[in-house]
Amino acid sequence: MTTYKDLEMNVIRWAEARRIIPNSTPQAQFIKAVSEMGELADGIAKNDRELIKDSVGDVLVCIINMCALLDMDVVDCLGHAWNDIKGRTGTMNEQGVFVRDQK
Repeated sequence: MTTYKDLEMNVIRWAEARRIIPNSTPQAQFIKAVSEMGELADGIAKNDRELIKDSVGDVLVCIINMCALLDMDVVDCLGHAWNDIKGRTGTMNEQGVFVRDQK
């Protein structure tokens, strides 16, 4: 079984071999990720699971490239976000709004 870390390194090596890293910029990779998010939205709207899967992967590739260009690690970023949200309590209501519990 391939681990996330193995896949991340495969993406970085692929991007280096094609000179995306170092010749792209974090801004360019972010813009590409936003473009891929548009394809993801299209896949969700059409309930097209293959397009959704492909688009999620493409977004992740762009995010991995962006982080590599910034000398950051995606898992560290995810860990930072997790530490920020892990203590939050509340629920999402029927309108799709997350309502935090009152302290």
